Amino acid sequence: MFRLRHASGSAEEASFLADATVLATIPGVERFERLIQVSPKNDFRFSFSMEFADQQAYDGYNSHPAHVAFVADRWVPEVEDALEADFEVV
Repeated sequence: MFRLRHASGSAEEASFLADATVLATIPGVERFERLIQVSPKNDFRFSFSMEFADQQAYDGYNSHPAHVAFVADRWVPEVEDALEADFEVV
């Protein structure tokens, strides 16, 4: 979950969300979704959700050049605050 530095509805916000679809092209990423928060109980506005078959697929995603570049070039300069949550099925 995250909050962007950009104004709500701005071209910069739309560009960030559109460019994030590069993450869906990384091998091992399954069911990539860009989500918007609708609950007043949470201060974060957006979330990216994706699934991985196993830890190896996640590790490959995490170190993939497209992911590393997105984090360095877009995420770090444009995300104001974030909360990462990684889950496994119980």
